[in-house]
Amino acid sequence: MSDTRRRVKVYTLNEDRQWDDRGTGHVSSTFVERLKGISLLVRAESDGSLLLESKISPNTAYQKQQDTLIVWSEAENYDLALSFQEKAGCDEIWEKICQVQGKDPALEITQDPIDESEEERFEEMPETSHLVELPPCELARLEEIADLVTSVLSSPIRREKLALALMSEGYMKKLLQLFQVCEDLDNREGLHHLYEIVRGVLFLNKAALFEVMFSDDCIMDVVGCLEFDPSLVQPKKHREFLTKTAKFKEVIPITDSELRQKIHQTYRVQYIQDIILPTPSVFEENFLSTLTSFIFFNKVEIVSMLQEDEKFLTEVFAQLTDEATEDGKRRELVNFFKEFCAFSQTLQPQNRDAFFKTLANLGILPALEIVMGMDDLQVRAAATDIFSYLVEFSPSMVREFVMQEPQQTDDDVLLINVVIKQMICDSDPELGGAVQLMGLLRTLIDPENMLAPTNKTEKTEFLSFFYKYCMQVLTVPLLASTVDEKNCKDLQEGSTKINPVCPDNFQTAQLLALILELLTFCVEHHTYHIKTYIMNKDLLRRVLVLMNSKHTFLALCALRFMRRIIGQKDEYYNRYIVKGNLFEPVINTLLDNGTRYNLLNSAIIELFEFIKVEDIKSLIAHIIDNYYKALESIEYVQTFKGLKGRYEQEKDRQTLRLNRYRRDARTLDEDEDEEMWFNEDGEAIEKSRPEEEFPESFGKYMEAKKGAANGTNGANCKPATSPTSAASPNGSPAKSATPPATPVVKTAMVGLVDYPDDEDEEDEDEEQSPRKRPRLGS
Repeated sequence: MSDTRRRVKVYTLNEDRQWDDRGTGHVSSTFVERLKGISLLVRAESDGSLLLESKISPNTAYQKQQDTLIVWSEAENYDLALSFQEKAGCDEIWEKICQVQGKDPALEITQDPIDESEEERFEEMPETSHLVELPPCELARLEEIADLVTSVLSSPIRREKLALALMSEGYMKKLLQLFQVCEDLDNREGLHHLYEIVRGVLFLNKAALFEVMFSDDCIMDVVGCLEFDPSLVQPKKHREFLTKTAKFKEVIPITDSELRQKIHQTYRVQYIQDIILPTPSVFEENFLSTLTSFIFFNKVEIVSMLQEDEKFLTEVFAQLTDEATEDGKRRELVNFFKEFCAFSQTLQPQNRDAFFKTLANLGILPALEIVMGMDDLQVRAAATDIFSYLVEFSPSMVREFVMQEPQQTDDDVLLINVVIKQMICDSDPELGGAVQLMGLLRTLIDPENMLAPTNKTEKTEFLSFFYKYCMQVLTVPLLASTVDEKNCKDLQEGSTKINPVCPDNFQTAQLLALILELLTFCVEHHTYHIKTYIMNKDLLRRVLVLMNSKHTFLALCALRFMRRIIGQKDEYYNRYIVKGNLFEPVINTLLDNGTRYNLLNSAIIELFEFIKVEDIKSLIAHIIDNYYKALESIEYVQTFKGLKGRYEQEKDRQTLRLNRYRRDARTLDEDEDEEMWFNEDGEAIEKSRPEEEFPESFGKYMEAKKGAANGTNGANCKPATSPTSAASPNGSPAKSATPPATPVVKTAMVGLVDYPDDEDEEDEDEEQSPRKRPRLGS
């Protein structure tokens, strides 16, 4: 059989009954020796890897849907679908499937799989029972038809036979015509039976029936039947809602009638699934899987058709960015794009990429900049949703756009500043929109997604831009809500705790917590830029004012910010903290908390425990020198005693080091006396100690030792040369131009003043080294 290839997308149905895209490739049907039969093969168009290998089984039920889809089940709860780019390709593969199964290609469905037990029961039935005989489509037989439809739902075989019977001779359309008769006669009993019939037909889960039921001629009658639920006293008014309340708004007239019909159909079928039918959990898991697939592929088709209509999208963007466009019209355009982007999530990755690139080229980001600044809350919310789709798709694309803006506009209207201001001004008491926007900002400033090899400078350039133009906007609420410590010294006198946080209401506290969360993220990921900003603005001092907030969660956010800074173990940060006495508000909070064992207490203790375990010497010395008297009474943890122990150890080590330096100084004085004695008779020493007697390694050792002595006490150790040497060891000019003495004299003289206890001192120094001393336990 010929190996004809057609371009397809492969989908599988996941556990949530949603279709997952498995890739794009080319399908062929060929004999596979390993599978012993004709099989469908799909190879990826990118690398030729095998996306699908499925044998065409004679008992597998294949369904052809919407001219370009073939759907089937490989095994229990494992559904597959091929979505063809061209109808001709779908028709050709469908013919091959039907050829293998011996079916008529005119059919759109083949048989269901038959499990072994059911096949045995099926074979035992009389021959006449293989067919489902439907009663005549009459009012008097509606009850009988309803009982038949309900009875087959538990059997896959009987569901399939009933579906075939309903599709023959236009039976489904005749049933829907009876609905109109019953409604005209106000025949409630008949309407209740029709409700049971239509609901049961939907649960047959057959795409061919859906094509009939959801056509323009029938779908409103289907909705009408579903209004008359026997369990309700009064029927629902779904048709009234769909025809009168729900209005189809064409922001730009759609000239393609097929596209308009597809949009109407998708909305109504989605309404049936989401509003009219009960939740799927009430019924068997797979009863409505085909209905979900029907909606999914409709959305794919709608997005594709809109994207291909360049005139339509161009006109939409022209009106969206036109200053003369009325606010109401602009609102409709934004809502259209929100739905458009939501539908695009059904596209396969490469098509979704092309979709967003098309929007970017048409100017979606400048348009968002305009609408996000509007006063209409609904418009801003819709624009935020669109912005989130774009950031999720490509943060780099958004960053590239915003970095070009300073050349064209003022800082106040930069897109990122507009986003920040919208976050700050969120009127929602729960700050739902602010939380969403904060997440988007975090994605944009995350260096982890700035590592594209095609643009290695993106990280440096964008962070420089962000800290130059945007960071001051982000921190405005923080600086405005805290009082500078210098201005509240008068308040601190005579009070154990002040509250310079203003205002200190819940919504402000939530906003400040969001800002602190973002700043804490910056400390961890931005290092240089955030360090410079913190020190220039004295930001940590202002943040620690929030330790006095009545909202404990905000105090914890401030503490977490400081903890992350100390966690960097950067001496620049440590010196900044020490110089500003920035532990004071933390220790005051700990003391004010008293003996209460709560999260705030534990978080502060953990901060000091980290400093102790990591042995951050500068901070330990500062804490013990300035605050130990206030902390020594805390004995329910050993943290502060441990800090004191670290402090004493370091102090002892410094004392030992000082004593060693003094001994080295005395040794050098004696060394100079020895050199002077030898210089009196240097000639005799030179003759009696030739250079060959001193190993090269020994000479290097003595030179290194002399260098260490010079670095230790700051004195220059004179070499054992004549007073008329050409230059001194520190490079100063010589007093005389007399040639220097022979180097052998220098080496021998240094060796003679090498005291044997020097090595013991070096060992003692190694023992006292903090890197080799074991850490203290708590």
